[in-house]
Amino acid sequence: MHTNDYIMIQVMDQKLKYPAGTTLEQVAKDVCSNYDAPITLARVDGHLSELSVELIPDSTIDFVTIEDKAGMEAYRRSATLILSKAVADLYGPKVDLIVDFSMHKGYYCEIVGYMPLDVEQLKRIKERMDTIVSQDIKIIKQTVSLTEAAKVFESYGMEEKVRLLKYCKRSDVNIYKLDNYADYYYGYMVPSSGYIRLYELIPYKNGFVIQMPSSKSPNCVLPFKPSEKIFNVLKESTNWGEQMGVLNAGELNEIICDDGFLDLMLVSEALQEKSIANIAEEIYKSKKRIVLIAGPSSSGKTTFSHRLSVQLRVKGLKPHPIPVDNYFVDRELTPKDENGNYDFECLGALNITQFNKDLLDLLEGKRVEMPYFNFVTGKSEYGKNNYLQIGSDDVLVIEGIHCLNDELTISIPKEDKFRIYISALTFLNLDEHNRIATTDGRLIRRMVRDAAKRGTPAAGTIGMWYSVRRGEEKNIFPYQDNADAYFNTSLVYEFSVLKQYAEPLLFHITPDQPEYEEARRLLNLLDYFVGTSSENIPKNSILREFVGGSYFDV
Repeated sequence: MHTNDYIMIQVMDQKLKYPAGTTLEQVAKDVCSNYDAPITLARVDGHLSELSVELIPDSTIDFVTIEDKAGMEAYRRSATLILSKAVADLYGPKVDLIVDFSMHKGYYCEIVGYMPLDVEQLKRIKERMDTIVSQDIKIIKQTVSLTEAAKVFESYGMEEKVRLLKYCKRSDVNIYKLDNYADYYYGYMVPSSGYIRLYELIPYKNGFVIQMPSSKSPNCVLPFKPSEKIFNVLKESTNWGEQMGVLNAGELNEIICDDGFLDLMLVSEALQEKSIANIAEEIYKSKKRIVLIAGPSSSGKTTFSHRLSVQLRVKGLKPHPIPVDNYFVDRELTPKDENGNYDFECLGALNITQFNKDLLDLLEGKRVEMPYFNFVTGKSEYGKNNYLQIGSDDVLVIEGIHCLNDELTISIPKEDKFRIYISALTFLNLDEHNRIATTDGRLIRRMVRDAAKRGTPAAGTIGMWYSVRRGEEKNIFPYQDNADAYFNTSLVYEFSVLKQYAEPLLFHITPDQPEYEEARRLLNLLDYFVGTSSENIPKNSILREFVGGSYFDV
């Protein structure tokens, strides 16, 4: 094809003509006024692509903004690259930037190998980032051999990246260069530093947060509203990782390959059991008789409830589970969402009045007939001889998505309630700059469980995940700071176990399915882990709730 040839493409139902060799970036600049948020990537004939790629004749192009999950991830990765370069420019290779975990709408970071960060130093880093952004430096992708990439990262002192690549099954990898600085990132990037114009650096604890836009607020940086309680849980988990010598995928792979998995697994499970025992001790000392447990999907709430009940028995208490689901209103009374479908996740789907009356009667020592909800008929039923009466040593253990919302137990005095928030807060990262999203861990857990126990294919789980996440944002996360105790159900070794179950499910998703893009992303993530068997996982492990074989038959 000659350089003066033109090709046709389709963008937003319009046929456009461009010279051969034109990149997606040029088209994006021409049409960006038609979009409500910054463009970061594109989908070409349904396949995700970076904007640096040249146009394909007769292709259909859908540009991706930061309102899209993939577009937001590209923005965050690229911002991290700019931050990493700024730190390297100012302090040299002996100083390490560590991207620890997500906080609010950004990442909590620490700088290792330098004195504690102060406001002036953080201001210098921000100014250096601003300069890099204003220079609009091209972000250049280079495909190199694993050996060559390892040499590059050794020169920068990036030991975690070298270790990660050691166990990579690919023959080559992509590295990204920003001027004289090179790094490796899991996923696509924007074309140049000038795309990253919205960010703030906010001092917090021993480090700082790089705060960025969100998919819901793509054109501004929202005020930083940290949850100190969640931070403390994540920091405690990170400290666990340090004790076990595994904070990233490379270290985990090394332990597995050196036959250290069994010890790692036993220590991980023991640390969780100790934490559960500590929560049981808090409940015992508080003398509170209603325990309320909430957490997002696939956090392992059912197994946690059972294990907590065991520890409560050790303290001489008698726990009684109360399924909130048995208090659903009759189906025809269930509120509907904006699409006219029954909204089973809203608070109005529950008979709050009856629920509170029964709890109050139980606390007063009355004998109460407990309801049963028939999911086939959609009706609340009695008459199954299901009575409950409790004494001074009895504790009611209630698990449900609304349990941290005081509206659920509005008639119960606060002094009678002990509230627990649990979640699988992933603290294991791929390396120092590539973190693993907590939602990815939960999605993989749920996908494995749904396939084994509900007959739902991986595409079905991925397809409904947005709706699940929307419900969590509305009904769970706003109330997490109400908790009296927090528990992280994430296990440092779980990706290596889940890999064996998840990969076959993901490979079944074909390119013609809308879930294919997400399936490939998850497969790429799992590819960084050396797999291991679930054979020796304890049968009371939270992981058993998802891979099967639990004592609790969940």
